[in-house]
Amino acid sequence: MGKRFVAAGCKQSNVIQRVGQLVARRAEQLTRTDEFILLLAGKGHNGDDVRASLGFFAHRRVELLTVTAPKDRFSVLEAALSRAPALIVDGLFGIGLNRALDETWVKFISRINAARVPVLAVDLPSGLDADTGQPRGAAIEARVTLTIGAPKQGLLSQSASVFVGRLEVAPDVGLIPCPFTAESNWTLPEDFHGFPPARPVASHKGSFGHLAIIAGSKGFHGAAVLATHAAQRAQPGLVTLYTNEPVYQPVAMQLQSAMVSTWSHDMHFPGKFSALLIGPGLATHDLPEELVIATRKLWRDSPLPVVVDASALDWLLMDQPPIKSIRIITPHPGEAARLLKTTVPRIQENRTHAVREISKHLGNCWVILKGHQTLIGRSTGEIFVNPSGNPHLAQGGSGDVLAGYIAGLMAQPKLQADSSRTLRYAVWQHGATADFLQRNTRNWIIEDLAAQIGNVI
Repeated sequence: MGKRFVAAGCKQSNVIQRVGQLVARRAEQLTRTDEFILLLAGKGHNGDDVRASLGFFAHRRVELLTVTAPKDRFSVLEAALSRAPALIVDGLFGIGLNRALDETWVKFISRINAARVPVLAVDLPSGLDADTGQPRGAAIEARVTLTIGAPKQGLLSQSASVFVGRLEVAPDVGLIPCPFTAESNWTLPEDFHGFPPARPVASHKGSFGHLAIIAGSKGFHGAAVLATHAAQRAQPGLVTLYTNEPVYQPVAMQLQSAMVSTWSHDMHFPGKFSALLIGPGLATHDLPEELVIATRKLWRDSPLPVVVDASALDWLLMDQPPIKSIRIITPHPGEAARLLKTTVPRIQENRTHAVREISKHLGNCWVILKGHQTLIGRSTGEIFVNPSGNPHLAQGGSGDVLAGYIAGLMAQPKLQADSSRTLRYAVWQHGATADFLQRNTRNWIIEDLAAQIGNVI
């Protein structure tokens, strides 16, 4: 349902075949050999895509159920559900749905949701409004949504997440590229082909920068260790951690190639460094006031890229850093709410607005607003939406790993030149590593994330 505009030289039937092949491939990835997959197809193009997928399955038991009048198909649906499908592929409705669903459709979709079978939705979950992200009476609750061409605006809304599940994009299926630009831009793994660039043969550790990290306090020394390990995975030339004296020994005992010193108020930056990270594990209430003052001064005056995370976010003032300086903060929604003196629900209602406002208050800094579909952006310009990651990132220390990895990349002079791409890569790699771990080790912990980050191709 809804029009498709096909690129010159590419037939509509070819587009349908391409989408069908992608649907079958993704459905096979979500199931195992000989498992039963139930295909649900309506009368529109989404239904055509699902019908086309039937010819591309291998080593699966697949049944196609075409539904145009749900009242007549309840018994067939019940019979199929009784055979315990491992996956349902949803192609009932597409973006052309422009009315509220009637009672029989609501009942049909509700029965699918009640079965608690994982669902792969094609283009968008049936019943969901592509513009608003609100259900039209009822909507399929998908585990994965494979959208075609580009994300629809409604799929990115927070209210849609319960229906959309994990959002994935099939960008190149033979449709005409969209001639319009939007405020939000979806990140694809293909964006990072050839990135980071290959290192010159004649390089040395001085070629790749020296990162300074100020992190760790009593009861939170692990955050400093995680951030440092993650920074090392980005492979800057050198990493030096400055931590508070009470936790120096347990921190230093867990680090080998990184240098460890105690922080003191008379330290000078930039000195030998090429980037700074401040914040992981600086959470105790008895930290020296000089550390807060030093953080504010570094944010305001340092010519180096400065990354601020965690508790140190609350120390920042609305100062204007040097023109063309690189400033990065990595708040989660709670920290973002504190920065804007509002509530978490208000932040989540309009995450793009939150990124804009925080950046504006802090001198047009880069804001990485963490959470489902992490956002990367500033007060003006493009906002990038990250697709990778999963709910198992919701573990203590995840943010410390992200901050350390970002800072380790930003310490490298060549990667500073394209800070937008570097930040997007760091966030994508963080989530993609979690996805890799979840596929292979269901009980993985954040130490595993720190050990693997940067290893996903």
